[in-house]
Amino acid sequence: MNGWTGTILTIDLTTGDSSREEIPRQLLEEYLGGRGLGVRLMRDYYQLDPFDPAMPLIFSVGPLCGTPAPTSARLSVVSRSPLTGTIYDCSAGGRFAWRLKAAGVDVLFITGKSQEPVVLTITPDNIELVPATHLWGSDIPTTVAALKERGSVAAIGPAGENGVLFANIMMGEGNSVGRGGMGAVMGGKNLKAVTVNGDRKTTIADSALFDNARQDIMRLFKASPVIFGPLGISEFGTPVLVDLMAQRRMAPTENFRKTYFEHSANYSAPTIKDVCKAKKDGCYGCPIQCKKSSRDGKPLPEYETVSHFGALNNVRELHAIITANTLCNELGMDTITAAATLSAWGEIRGAFPTAAEIPGLLIDIALRHGDGRLLSLGSRRLSESMGHPELSMSVKSLELPAYDPRGAYGMALAYCTSNRGGCHLRAYPISHEILRKPVPTDRFSFSGKARIISIAEDTNAAVDSLVACKFAFFGASLEEYAELLTAVTGVAYSPQRLKEIGKRIILTERFYNYKNGFTRADDMLPERFFTESGSSGDGIDIHPIDKVRFEEELDKYYRIRGLNVGGCFDDGDFLANQP
Repeated sequence: MNGWTGTILTIDLTTGDSSREEIPRQLLEEYLGGRGLGVRLMRDYYQLDPFDPAMPLIFSVGPLCGTPAPTSARLSVVSRSPLTGTIYDCSAGGRFAWRLKAAGVDVLFITGKSQEPVVLTITPDNIELVPATHLWGSDIPTTVAALKERGSVAAIGPAGENGVLFANIMMGEGNSVGRGGMGAVMGGKNLKAVTVNGDRKTTIADSALFDNARQDIMRLFKASPVIFGPLGISEFGTPVLVDLMAQRRMAPTENFRKTYFEHSANYSAPTIKDVCKAKKDGCYGCPIQCKKSSRDGKPLPEYETVSHFGALNNVRELHAIITANTLCNELGMDTITAAATLSAWGEIRGAFPTAAEIPGLLIDIALRHGDGRLLSLGSRRLSESMGHPELSMSVKSLELPAYDPRGAYGMALAYCTSNRGGCHLRAYPISHEILRKPVPTDRFSFSGKARIISIAEDTNAAVDSLVACKFAFFGASLEEYAELLTAVTGVAYSPQRLKEIGKRIILTERFYNYKNGFTRADDMLPERFFTESGSSGDGIDIHPIDKVRFEEELDKYYRIRGLNVGGCFDDGDFLANQP
């Protein structure tokens, strides 16, 4: 088999049993890998609690992984989120994905719960559960250092061990399986880490076609100002968005009460580069190198992190933001939810946490001590328990990232239609509403956005299943990646076929959520965005969103998706018609 290994490695942590089984070829061709294949394998587990030992934790690579395909050294981790209750996937790049594929595995399917903490070690010829009681309580750097001789490491920190609902799984190279609490699912299984190593090669069906497709993609990357331009993400990383969001008056400030922070220049991309002497870094084998690290090699914060630990919490000191980012990485926590939960807490109390207070609060969250016990539950549960549910700036319990929806109406809709909750990456309308790629759209209009969002969701579901990085699509398109996929697998793919696969994945996720009780009521923004203005200035006025117009566009989205007016399925046998 070309591209795929065709193998699923199943681990039962309760019994210690493992087995390698063949994945039906139809599932590989119709769901690809990554997000899509993981979601397909979750179909029979929709009414289990995320912490039920029977709930799978799925690591899934794509058919391009293990080849020189640009941005393809990635995987998705799929389960049900303890934070949101939705089906959930997270993508991360790095050597771990590459080595999992080199161990002869497309999917690692983990169930059960070990009686004692363990590390799962995987090579092509051996599966072992190693006692890890001595590592329980260790932070990420300590854990990775202790296990690095076994290959690439994916580990949880104290946050995952203690069931923090937004705990991450951290890769040894510094990348994170962030958002949604996959680290808590892993911790609930008493699984401290997974290590992988292997030397098997991924075969390519048509090397000449592959080389041509790869060259086309690299030319498009180099021609893209967003990727390799003088102010592009390769040069400055994602914090290059700080100044742009400030100018557009859509930087979430003080728990989304405002949309402009006058001190944002303190943590802009040029400031970070100058103060930290930032150097280029990135995922294994990626030509873009969008991440940035300090002189001592520590990962520097991304845009969402600098904005949320900055403007959202009224913090102006760059060093405090970097400290918060480092602590979250070492403790194994999502920076977006951590910062947004602190911000909601601050508004409810009437005082946002100071820069000096935040490190201690983050440690308390990871250890679930003091105020950290309540903060560890995320902003929705915290706000409800404190009598102010309206102050959780979340959708489906997932905290909104650093794009205020009052400044981009496509983003407003996409937050709500996202199957995993308030996420900017399911459709990423910022690309056309703000970055104006591939073509600009009116950011203060809902016209046509339902159709645009549905197409973008289908496209991104396919991208997440290849598994490729979304930043690649600031230059390339599904046309080039379809050709690359055809070359690798020997199976004919077109952009339209990839979009159809993406649509199938989106609807499968939607059905999973529907079976767990999600309805139209969950596809809604916090009321603040419909009743309060944002910050205006420089000739830009940020008005409340017209809720009637929003609802009309949501209705259109449902019709496009074949859903009823409640956002649900009329056909109870939806899954029976799917591969």
